[in-house]
Amino acid sequence: MNFIKTTLALAGGAAIAVSSMSSQAQAGVTDADIANDSKTTHQIVTNGMGRKGQRFSPLKIVNKSNVKKLLPVWSFSFGGEKQRGQESQPLIYDGVMYVTSSYSRIFAVDVKTGEELWQYDARLPDGIMPCCDVINRGAALYGDLVYFGTLDAKLVALDRKTGKVKWKKKLGDYKAGYSFTAAPFIVKGNVITGVSGGEFGIVGKVEARNAETGELVWSRPTIEGHMGMLNGKPSTMTGKLNATWPGDMWKSGGGATWLGGNYDDETDTIFYGAGNPAPWNSHLRKGDNLYAASRLAINPDNGEIKWHLQTTPWEGWDYDGVNEVVSFNAGGKKLAATADRNGFFYVMDRTNGKLQNATPFVEQISWASSIDVKTGRPNFIDSNRAGDPTKSADGKKGKAIFAVPSFLGGKNWMPMAYSQNSGLFYVPSNEWGMDLWNEPVTYKKGAAYLGAGFTIKPLFEDYIGSLKAIDPMDGSIKWELKNNAPLWAGVMTTAGGLVFTGNPEGYFMALDDATGKVLWKFQTGSGIVSQPVTWEENGEQYFAVVSGWGGAVPLWGGDVAKRIKHLNQGGSVWVFKMPK
Repeated sequence: MNFIKTTLALAGGAAIAVSSMSSQAQAGVTDADIANDSKTTHQIVTNGMGRKGQRFSPLKIVNKSNVKKLLPVWSFSFGGEKQRGQESQPLIYDGVMYVTSSYSRIFAVDVKTGEELWQYDARLPDGIMPCCDVINRGAALYGDLVYFGTLDAKLVALDRKTGKVKWKKKLGDYKAGYSFTAAPFIVKGNVITGVSGGEFGIVGKVEARNAETGELVWSRPTIEGHMGMLNGKPSTMTGKLNATWPGDMWKSGGGATWLGGNYDDETDTIFYGAGNPAPWNSHLRKGDNLYAASRLAINPDNGEIKWHLQTTPWEGWDYDGVNEVVSFNAGGKKLAATADRNGFFYVMDRTNGKLQNATPFVEQISWASSIDVKTGRPNFIDSNRAGDPTKSADGKKGKAIFAVPSFLGGKNWMPMAYSQNSGLFYVPSNEWGMDLWNEPVTYKKGAAYLGAGFTIKPLFEDYIGSLKAIDPMDGSIKWELKNNAPLWAGVMTTAGGLVFTGNPEGYFMALDDATGKVLWKFQTGSGIVSQPVTWEENGEQYFAVVSGWGGAVPLWGGDVAKRIKHLNQGGSVWVFKMPK
């Protein structure tokens, strides 16, 4: 197709280059496209490369025997001075790559040439309060629209061919700490979103909006005591008021839904995670504090909670509960797995949430000895909860502890992958701990609401990151690949027996899924903290990854951040294939 470039000024965005297509208009992304994304090889229209979030490709043109031949095809720079953490997963549709970047920008790029077709810049206001870098994790496609979120807590719908704004909706008050960094996703004609901001005492929620108009269909708060909405009217309360929260603490209870979710069409269920309760000082909010630090199974038609698994009740280490829930079938059961920041790998029956097993996947876990499979509750080690500052001599600082994992988790946001080829999960993990202590704190709108101090420290001299191959049936670790710097990139698997990921040192890598041996790697020039993808075009298999070091580690990493301060920031997309 031929593209003719023109320049337009979009409302709320910078002057940008856009393209008019000479070819006939396409029908756009359909429900069938989305439902079949995990099986379709010529396009990628969902975050996670399929609704279940397995990040598995059936392609095997590139395999263990020939992956060493991969070469770069083109590289596209996000440009400017905005080279911060780049955590996006590209989408591929009708010859165009849609990729988001730092500071709430999105680009449309010709997949054959790497030529920019258009870009949209959200033009953020002063006063935004992103917790953990100015990142964005991706977009959603539906019809002829592309959707993504912004750091001032807006959901934006753009014409996918021109980048022109179709509608824009407010998800929360950015002055109170709300933001939005996750990739939205589509279920039954609705756009599903969450919110970030748990460190500012916001209240988490999962919402569905009409994909065509942006109008709110339902809203489900993730902290008990708050009222849900359905079709413009109050629906049901989340939980029961004060059942697991003392006093008025629930009013600013956190539980941010900052990572995004998945949809399982076999059980007609949305899976979402809720983050840490607020404040971090758990002595101020004694109780389980539902539904913070929980995985939620949600009815997509009305937003009602079907079941939940709270991985860390009375959470006091900032272990959150947002990590992705990946659906898979094994042993004649409909299962789901999640690797929690608290260091345990959980497998559950996704029809009812019944726990099948829960095993440690990082070393030296100190806050709990094990997980009770019958109840799903941890067996706490009481001595490893930071002390109550009101019981200290000066009332200003509670007893400090050394906790493992650190609050950045055994696994943080970076998505794991499941291989239908090997039956294993590939989990990017980190081995670190933290000095942690509690402090007095009161809620103030727009201010940090922690009530804790911390310093992250590595556990071992020779490595921090560890990519682990885990058997979900018993939690056993089949192999691990150690990395000097923390791992912060997502993982992808293929039917060619390969595992793809990246590291902060800048390498995009292909590994043998059975052994963990590195079969190929390429230096991208900046650290990789994003999510790789693969697709087929004209009989050739392509790969793409976004490069750009950043995210939470350089900002919050303590002694770890000092150890890797030499790593350079960046902002670019790399595309690879084998030469003919």
